[in-house]
Amino acid sequence: MELTLDNPATVAAPFGDRFAHVARLDLGGGALLVLSGQVAVDDAGQVVGRGDITVQSERIFEIIRGILAAHGAGFEDVLHIRTFMTDLDDLPGYGAVRRRYFAAAPPPASTTVEVSRLFLPDALIEIEITAATWPADRGLPSR
Repeated sequence: MELTLDNPATVAAPFGDRFAHVARLDLGGGALLVLSGQVAVDDAGQVVGRGDITVQSERIFEIIRGILAAHGAGFEDVLHIRTFMTDLDDLPGYGAVRRRYFAAAPPPASTTVEVSRLFLPDALIEIEITAATWPADRGLPSR
């Protein structure tokens, strides 16, 4: 087993380099990917889509796509998604975006909670992902 903490070039560096975007645990041919919570920021770290859950959700999933791709993974490799929202009344907008990225059935395991606030004042949502990759010849189920 080997652990790598990474900030792939496919996405902007985290704020002040205070954390890694992804922890990768290589497991004999496969890998477990644990992504840090992502919020809707541009490459300069400014929140995009202020007040718009759809825009923020789209931006976050595009950031996640870049992180996963840098590690040879995609949305089909996601095991669990954890979502923090400042207002669960925004769930329909978020859900519509999420269904486009996780169109395969069944979707990944999921947790969604409402929080009083996120670390950036204009952020409405933060999403964490756990994914796994493995060789196709291992016979593990695919979605």
